Formats: sequence, structure tokens, C-alpha cells
Amino acid sequence: MTMAPGGVTPSSTRVMNLSHFLTQAARRNPHDIGFVWRERQWTWREMEARVNAMAAALREEFGVTKGDRILVQSANCNQMFESMFACFRLGAVWVPANYRQSPDEVAYLAKASGARGLICGAGFPAHAAACRETAPGIDFVLSIGAAEFGDDYDAVAARFAGRTVASVAVDRDDPCWFFFTSGTTGRPKAAVLTHGQMGFVITNHLCDLMPGTTRDDVSIVVAPLSHGAGIHQLVQVAHGAKSILLPTDKLDVPTVWTLIEKWRVTNAFTVPTILKMLVEDDSVDRFDHSSLRYVIYAGAPMYRADQKRALEKLGPVLVQYFGLGEVTGNITVQPPSYHSVEDGPQARIGTCGFERTAMQVEIQDDAGNAVSPGETGEICVIGPAVFASYYDNPQANAAAFRNGWFRTGDLGHMAEDGFVYITGRSSDMYISGGSNIYPREIEEKILLHPDISEAAVLGIRDPVWGEVGVAVCVARAGVVRETIEIERWLEGKLARYKMPKRFVWWETMPKSAYGKIAKKLIREELERRGELGPSERQLSA
Repeated sequence: MTMAPGGVTPSSTRVMNLSHFLTQAARRNPHDIGFVWRERQWTWREMEARVNAMAAALREEFGVTKGDRILVQSANCNQMFESMFACFRLGAVWVPANYRQSPDEVAYLAKASGARGLICGAGFPAHAAACRETAPGIDFVLSIGAAEFGDDYDAVAARFAGRTVASVAVDRDDPCWFFFTSGTTGRPKAAVLTHGQMGFVITNHLCDLMPGTTRDDVSIVVAPLSHGAGIHQLVQVAHGAKSILLPTDKLDVPTVWTLIEKWRVTNAFTVPTILKMLVEDDSVDRFDHSSLRYVIYAGAPMYRADQKRALEKLGPVLVQYFGLGEVTGNITVQPPSYHSVEDGPQARIGTCGFERTAMQVEIQDDAGNAVSPGETGEICVIGPAVFASYYDNPQANAAAFRNGWFRTGDLGHMAEDGFVYITGRSSDMYISGGSNIYPREIEEKILLHPDISEAAVLGIRDPVWGEVGVAVCVARAGVVRETIEIERWLEGKLARYKMPKRFVWWETMPKSAYGKIAKKLIREELERRGELGPSERQLSA
């Protein structure tokens, strides 16, 4: 073994396989309920047994080994959650898709990730077919529920019931999760999350977001497990807290409050749009939600009026965090003590909080130099929560890091006391209902229409979703624009949450001196024409 400088012997990079969290919960609390969905309940021992069975099936029947990528296209269900631990146990990489995406979008993820297998909900046959066609590397498909396109997940697991599978040895930088996020081009990129990084993230979440979480806590899932909610539920497993899934794919607010009262739910992860819906529905007053200790929101700024209403209805339980998928939510935190109904200093209006434990934030200028407190620049971060890299994308990696700092692409400033304020974004990306929307991807789909010559999509403010898209389009010469049914044409080609709220038709598109379509000029023209009201104008940087 080589001696490091200073006479210190370097330690091994071996870390705990994340699937061991489930094993620990099953050992300590075998008879506690760990997971609830619809009328079914699973104890931690039962969850561990099901994960063991699926891990054995994936290894012995389908030949899955360490490093293989397994794509998952499914709405929230117990099988989706189990598949995460089964992949981790084998050292394979879990690649969850946002189930709301179109077949073509998910097929791209299959190809970009180099997926070997697909676990797909029975209600998504078109997605399974598109993945098979686009990603020839997929050599097996499992169906969650009966379907013609693949072997039934539960039937396969049943054949291996009673098996025990030891967790594969992993190092700190071994990948466990491809967290798909998009760049300014709109093409999704796989952020590589690793076992070592995620071990820190889970510890950090427990430290900063929901301290004191134990086996007596209960969490409700109101967002897709493929992204932030999946991270949040993995944190619950680490301390043996049970998770409650909604019985339906769509949000039903009274059902959420019913479950919170029934199970005495203590924490939830959500986005501002959903939190706004929860507290504005009259059912919030019909059910007992006094058990809530932490209601964690992230993914987009929350309007002050909405924040006040949530505090008035729920009490001092709000926790905000800021963090991209590449940093797995671990950049800043604003705990309950810094939320206030009153507009005094304690309210910290407009902030996204202060640095997370063991993470460092710096506001930098275009040259990578730190700027003075209060000065606007790019929000950059270093620390153990930062992802390893983008998979198979050296160009994106080169752009994302500078002098060891991860560049978030968000603009903001830091106050003297360390509180961070996001003031804008360096790209055209906007956030709708907690989801990042990248205009170029939508523009490219619109421009596939044979009767449209130019298109530009911009994010505008919206009282419900935070931001929504407006598409400015120019019809080809000789085409009557009233005959272009663009919304109907886009159905199936674009996920519904990415669909622009409205379409505006112009004769010509304003361009820069270089002949480029300029978003700034388009926004100014929308305002000049009166097609953007005061409430729709994007937050100024």
C-alpha cells in the first residue's frame, strides 16, 4: 500500500451498499409496517424478502451484474420502490423515468443510459415498444401487472421467494442511480449518483431536513418516486420510518388529508404547486393534520402569499431546500425556525436558506472568482453531495465544473449572514409545478410540424404552477394559421406537463442583429402587444 503525503496511509474507498439500509430496517424492526399502498401493507421483513427475491431473479434468470443499467417506467407502486433496492443489491444502476413522459422520451432515456433491462408498468405498452425499438441493448422486460410485452414482475419474484442475496461490494464512486436531468439544450442527461455520495445525502437529509426522525415517523408520498420523492423515501428507510403511497396516480387532495389523519403522518416532501393545492382545498380543515412535523418543499420558489397560507393552515412545519438533481437537493436549507407568517426579519423573505451541513456555496463571476456579499453571480457548490459526472457526456461535464466547483446555472447572491437568494437563471429553463422545463426541447417538437416555420417558447409566471410556457409561432408562407391544430398535433409527442399553456401566432419573429431569434426581444414584444399581463412577467434577475 502506498503511503500518502505526510505519512498517512490512505483508507479503502469501500462503502456500504445502499440496499443495506433495508436489511438494517428488517433486522431491527421486522414486524413494523414499512410500506403502505392502497389496501396492502408490507412489514420491513416482507419488503426485504421481496427485494431478495427480485434481486435473485434479476441475477439468475436475467443475468444482471454489477454496473448494468435497469430502466424503470412506472407510476408509484411497491414494485417500483422494491426495484430500487434490488438493483442496488446487485451493484446495478437504477434508472427511473418520469412516468409522465412520452414513449419517445423514455425510449431516448433507454438508449442514452445503455439500459440492459426494462421494468415497465402494464399501463405503458407504447413505452415498452418504443424502448425495445430504440434501445437494442435491452434484452429483457418485466411488466408490473399482467401485460403481453413482458414477464409479470410478481410472478417472477414468486419463483425466487425465500432466497437471500448478499449485497454486492461497492466503492464510494460506484454508480447506483442515473438521475435524469436536462441541460440548456433540452436533451436529458444522466447525472451519475453513487453509493458513497448517496450515503452522505441520506445522512445530510436526516440532519438538516427532518432531524429526530425515527421508526415512529410516517411519510406520505405525493410526487413521483423517480426523482426527489424517491430520495426522500430512501431516507425514511434509513431510520425505519414507514412510507404511505397515494392510492391513485393523480393527486386527490381530500385523500391526502385522509391518509395523513389515518396514519398520523409526520413528514412529507412536495413542491410549492402541490403544497398550494393542499392548503387551499377546503378538506384541509376537515381532517386532523396536527401530527405533521416537517413539510418539505423544493423544486421552485414559493410565492410569499402561498407560504403564509401554508403556515397559517399547518403551523411552523415548513422546510425549504434548494438543490439540483446533480447535487441531490443538498445545497441550502431553510428550516421551520426561519419561516414566519409575519413579515419581519425572521421570515427571511425571498431566501432559499443557508448552506447544508458539510456543503459550501460560493457566488462566482464569469471568471470563477468569488463576488462580494450581496453581489449577483452564479451559484456554485462543492461538497460530498455533488454527483460524480454526467454519464457518457464529456462536453456537459466540462461545462458543469470549474476549478472543482459545480456550476448550478442559477444566478443569485449571498447575504453577509450566509443566506442565499436566487434571483434568476442563466438559461431559458423555467420551472412548472416543480419540474424543470427546457424550451428548446419543446421548440424542436413544434418545428417538426410541416406548417410551422419558427417557434420560441418562454416561461411566464402563473399563480397555480409557478411558471408555464407560452409558445410564439410563425406559420409557413401560404398557410392559414387557424388550420394548424398544434396542440392536438403535439399530443403523444410531448409530455403533458411540458405542453405550453397557450400559443401565440405572429407574422414574423423578432431577431437580433446576427439574425438569431432573441428571447429578450420576444418577451419585450409580448409585453408591447399586451399579450403578457403584469402577473405573467417572469421574475426579474
